[in-house]
Amino acid sequence: MALVGLCTASSPPRVSWAAFRIDYPRAVNSKPCRKRISVIRAEVNFVSGDEAKRLVDEEGYTVLDVRDKTQFDRAHIKSCHHVPLFIENNDNDLGTIVKRTVHNNFAGLFFGLSFTKLNPDFVKSVKEKFSPDSKLLVVCQEGLRSTAAANRLDREGFENLACITSGLQSLKPGTFDSEGATELQNAGKAGLVTVQGKISAVLGTVLI
Repeated sequence: MALVGLCTASSPPRVSWAAFRIDYPRAVNSKPCRKRISVIRAEVNFVSGDEAKRLVDEEGYTVLDVRDKTQFDRAHIKSCHHVPLFIENNDNDLGTIVKRTVHNNFAGLFFGLSFTKLNPDFVKSVKEKFSPDSKLLVVCQEGLRSTAAANRLDREGFENLACITSGLQSLKPGTFDSEGATELQNAGKAGLVTVQGKISAVLGTVLI
């Protein structure tokens, strides 16, 4: 028995691979037995913002937003579906309380990041909304969570998956119609960093 793997890459980034398992002939009760099993896995496409827009408008892809609720509420693509890969961590064991306190005093305060944990029902929730042959454009803010989410869905048999390279932060203004208090590309910015930015802008204007 042999396992043969094939992997190809092209530009723009596109990852595809296939695995084949082949059982070579062997004798059973003095009779040759031939058996071949082939398994082909789906592929995850990594596309630009403009290509993502085309996939939605022309090829019928549905947008699946996997960001946490905080970023989703700041701005999201109209008519998208929201299933967060990470959810807010409200566990009350001692270790989690310590980690949450440290997080909130640093990353939470300065960058407005929520303290989260992996959503144990992520795959189940997606399966309740979509069939494995659905065309899904999986999006997040920076491109990391969408990649992780797409890989999980790929392992669960979803066949048509695409992600935006570098995430929503890389979109040109107006690429997608959106809802929320800010632009899609700025939905990851919050906390004291944004306040500092506004103060610097005001001071710069005054000095000029």
